[in-house]
Amino acid sequence: MQMRVLAAAAVTVSAAVHLWLWFDGYRDVSVVGPMFLLNVVGGLAIAALLLRWDHWIPPFLAAGFGLSTLTGFLISATVGLFGVHEVWSGFAVWAAAISEVVAIVAGSVALLRSEHPLSVAQTEHGRPVGRQNLH
Repeated sequence: MQMRVLAAAAVTVSAAVHLWLWFDGYRDVSVVGPMFLLNVVGGLAIAALLLRWDHWIPPFLAAGFGLSTLTGFLISATVGLFGVHEVWSGFAVWAAAISEVVAIVAGSVALLRSEHPLSVAQTEHGRPVGRQNLH
């Protein structure tokens, strides 16, 4: 459960940074502005799912959220994204990037610990259970 809470905090921080940036002027950027709002809504929804729904889907979404959001920034910082060319400077950039890396890691760990049919859950005796034989 700790990884789910950490992932929820990470996607919430990323969503909050994107909301702050949206109010700080990105709302006027044609494609990126609406994408920032989608990031806010998606991040808050994923955080709520992580805390309320004990299923493998929310951690999967958290890892995907972090990966896709960080990838979008990396594209923007290298070749540009919809006319926006970002730089690696400022509190918002680093807070979002760090929170997205945490979302990827915590979401992935929570996913591996979940009751997903392909995950390896541990019994109290340390023997793996839950992995299906795919052969």
